[in-house]
Amino acid sequence: MRKAEIKINDITAGILIQNEEGYQFDYDNTYLNSENPTPVSLTFPLQTKTFTAKALFPFFDGLIPEGWLLDIAVKNWKLNPRDRMGLLLTCCKDCIGAISVHQLKENET
Repeated sequence: MRKAEIKINDITAGILIQNEEGYQFDYDNTYLNSENPTPVSLTFPLQTKTFTAKALFPFFDGLIPEGWLLDIAVKNWKLNPRDRMGLLLTCCKDCIGAISVHQLKENET
């Protein structure tokens, strides 16, 4: 199981998990109860219900670099280009825009 903390403007918005069944995304309750929470994306409206998918959600997959930048990341960090969660965790700590992805250890929530 791999986990990622999803932040919007350096504020924890939710947790993305990859496990044997696929992927799930949950908004953080503190974030949902904050004064003006904004959704991570239009495909993830604010809700307490868990989002699930067999493959990495298109929104998060879209954060992963493409083309020559992906080639550099794969070569320099010896990443598997098919490991989308690994690429997301490695390459998306400082994305263009408000979203950032930070790896969590298994015991962190």
